[in-house]
Formats: sequence, C-alpha cells, structure tokens
Amino acid sequence: MITVSLCMIVKNEEKILARCLDSIGDLADEIIIVDTGSTDRTKEIAARYTDQIYDFTWTQDFAAARNFSFSKANCDYIYSADADEVLDEGNREKFRILKENLMPEIEIVQMYYGNQLAFGTVYNYDKELRPKLFKRLRTFCWIEPVHETVRLSPIVFDSDIEITHLPEGSHTGRDLEIFHKIVKEGGELSERLKNMFARELMISGTPENFREAEDYFTQIADGEETGPDQMKEALCIVVKAARMRGDYLKMYRYAMKDVASESVSEVCFELGEYYFEQKEYQEAAIWYYNAAYETQSILNIHSGGDLPLMRLSGCYDKMNLPEEAKEYRLLAQEWRA
Repeated sequence: MITVSLCMIVKNEEKILARCLDSIGDLADEIIIVDTGSTDRTKEIAARYTDQIYDFTWTQDFAAARNFSFSKANCDYIYSADADEVLDEGNREKFRILKENLMPEIEIVQMYYGNQLAFGTVYNYDKELRPKLFKRLRTFCWIEPVHETVRLSPIVFDSDIEITHLPEGSHTGRDLEIFHKIVKEGGELSERLKNMFARELMISGTPENFREAEDYFTQIADGEETGPDQMKEALCIVVKAARMRGDYLKMYRYAMKDVASESVSEVCFELGEYYFEQKEYQEAAIWYYNAAYETQSILNIHSGGDLPLMRLSGCYDKMNLPEEAKEYRLLAQEWRA
C-alpha cells in the first residue's frame, strides 16, 4: 500500500479547516499544514490533527507556497487539498481502495472536482478532472526499442473519486488583486493565466476591476501577434469595460471586431445590455437572442444561458408581450436547473 502526505496551504480557515481534515485526514499518513499568515484560530485547529505546521511568508504566489508545502512531504505520494474541499463517505472509500491498489508506475492521479457552478467560480462546468495526487519522487526511465529516449510525460491515472468544493465565499477579489499586481509591475501572464484573468473578470469582476484591466486587454486585442482565441477573450473584456464606462464608440468598435468573425455570446450579450440601457428593447432582444441561441460562450457560460434568457423576458415585458416574457423566464429557470 502506498503512503500519502496530505499537503495544504491555509490562511484564516477556522470555519472550514476541521470539516476538510475530518473528511480526509485519517486517510493520510502525515498531514502538513503551511500557514500563510492566519490571524484567526486556523493554526490552533490544525494542531488537533498534526504537529507539522509551518509558517510561510505570503508573497502573492500560490505556486511558491504550494512548492514549500510539498518540500516538507516524506511519503510516497502527495495529496494536495484546499480547506474548502470535502470527501463524502462514498469517495472516502474509493480513496482507501486507491491507496491499496495504486500501481507504483502511476505518477499523477486525477480526481473529479465537483460543485463548481454553485459558487460562481471561474469554471464553466460543474465537474472536471484535476491532478490531486502526485508521486513525490519521480523515476526516469528509458523507452522505445530503437532511438531510445527518456520518458518525460508523466503517467496519469483518471480516478472516479469526486471531491466536493464547498467554499465559504468567493476568492475573486484576492485573485484579481494578484493579476492586477503582476500586470501593473510589467509581469508576463501565460496564455492560461490570461484566460483565467478574463474568466474571473467576466464572472465576478466589479466595474473597478474592469477599469483596472481595460488597458491590458486592449493591448492584447490590438496586438499583431495575438492569436484568435486570446483575441476573442480580450474583446469580451474590452467591450464590457467600455460599455460600463459609457465609452460606446470604443465598445462598438471592438464589438464589431468580434461580430465580423464568428461572434461569441459574451459580446452579443454586452450589445444587448447597451441597447437595453438605451430602451431600444427590440434591438436588445435581437442581441440577447444571438447570445442565447446563435453563439457560444468562451468565458462565462451564463452569458449564453440564463442571463440573456432573463433579459429577453425583460425585453418582452417592456414591449407589453407577457406571454413571450413568461416563456423566456421559464426557459431561464430551466437552464439554471
């Protein structure tokens, strides 16, 4: 049977840390808690479960904190958990079985991360596979009978274990603060982080967040080297930011860049919002319909679902068409269900 180090980075998690450790702690062979500056009872609660508690000065770098926690591990595998995760009894049993039967050549085990849409996270799906269990020491081996080479890709096993995500609140403000700091200091964001930055903004960003990010995404939208996917994401942010500021000329100019190609739901929805604000409800309904039925969302799944459907209901209410308004209201409710 393999041994497992449970590694966590925490800060001010007194309300939920015990819930997490009660659900997974007894399945681990050691528990490592790295605290990044708690001012509540987090470390006191952690001490009920382990004496391996370490302080780490927060540098707004989750990777650095996570790497520090991994450096303290001693077991065969490392299980990375956040305080807002829970394993129910059925999935606890699956974890036990996995420990008893995991083949040593497996280097990464993926598990389902569930309950995403219930809390307004940056993901457009309720359940996804994520790497959660990592072999601590990796053994390199040669492969291929001729022109041999060292295998560099890890051996990944997709398990059927599902972790329930139960956050106490949104982390959007914290995450956006980190993104803004990196950009302000001239740092580079990877394509993945640019996508996550845009998602955070579209799903939970405030008008102030959009104002701070507008110039950055405008530069991306205007960049000659920008790829088509990044261009679409940047246009979504620029169009919404410009509309929120009342700069309708800029909004329309960048929206047309999107509409001229294969448009996305987010931009169509923003055009609908503009016309709704102008009380041009028939025109607004056209764009909301396009958002719901003629295009696909790329950053916020709700922009192509319940949001335009509810706005369509509002448009028909304004146009004194109650039957149509009721129909779209029901469709929005069905979409959410």
